Amino acid sequence: QKRAAHSDEAPAAGAARLAATEQDLPTHPAFATMLRKQARMRREYMQKRAADAKEASTADRKRKLRTAVDEGRTVPTELRGEADALLAEMELNGAPGPSSSTPDLDSEYASAGVADPRILLTTSHDPSSRLVQFLKEMKLVFPNTSRMNRGGHTVKQIVETCRADGFTDLVVLQEHRGVPDGLVVSHMPHGPTAYFGLANVTMRHDIEGATNMSEAYPHLVIDNLTSKVGARVATILKHLFPVPKPDSKRVVSLVNRADLLSFRHHVYAKEKADVHLYEVGPRFDLRLYQIKLGTIDQEEVENEWVLRPYMNTASKRRAL
Repeated sequence: QKRAAHSDEAPAAGAARLAATEQDLPTHPAFATMLRKQARMRREYMQKRAADAKEASTADRKRKLRTAVDEGRTVPTELRGEADALLAEMELNGAPGPSSSTPDLDSEYASAGVADPRILLTTSHDPSSRLVQFLKEMKLVFPNTSRMNRGGHTVKQIVETCRADGFTDLVVLQEHRGVPDGLVVSHMPHGPTAYFGLANVTMRHDIEGATNMSEAYPHLVIDNLTSKVGARVATILKHLFPVPKPDSKRVVSLVNRADLLSFRHHVYAKEKADVHLYEVGPRFDLRLYQIKLGTIDQEEVENEWVLRPYMNTASKRRAL
């Protein structure tokens, strides 16, 4: 109880500190220094991403050219203008290896295993009682989570609180007419941010025979996220959970069926040769509709993936 109270007070104190000094920040030298530091870090991060993407694109063109030459086929049309230069560079450096074919899109999580994730969990403005109840249950789902009452805080203030207090992720729950219908996961300090629609939300008290919730770190079961976007979603969601101990009996499942990601939460018990599975809850379904490369407060950032209207009619097309 003391740890829970401390975790809830930390983000509230950070938000109150930001709100109390909001009027003095624009003229405060420390605030100007902080803004310059954040702008520099963001600029260096975007330059690294651009360099990685350019290197991966060059490696992919070299591989296509090497395949065409080795198999005696015609050089692809898009490579004919630079075929000689690429061949000369390949003779000097050698053909690219298989690991350089794709850009390091998950470089934001390169240091994710160094320390356990810390999550700040909040809601949209003026939440209903049902959303508040869902917020409390989700706080128990994610380990190392601090719950923050939204109040009158803006998104920018909350993001600044996350950066100042060392949170790794911000999770925002949204609703429509008292029904939870949205979940946003924003990785700190530079992104990415994933937007999900929520459907078929069932609280713990609505699940018949729901057992007590364990506080052990859960094992993750991620199924059928095989595409490039699916692997990206798996990376975003799995880094909300720390590494569990081998003897943990808590399991969180994320199963993709027709781009609908089903979230299930169980514990299991072994009795001699039998294994019994008990649902803990809550349960809900996620549908991805946007991934952007910045944090939730940044509007003018690049979209990595967006669900377009015509995709809903393509029955054979699956994004995840």
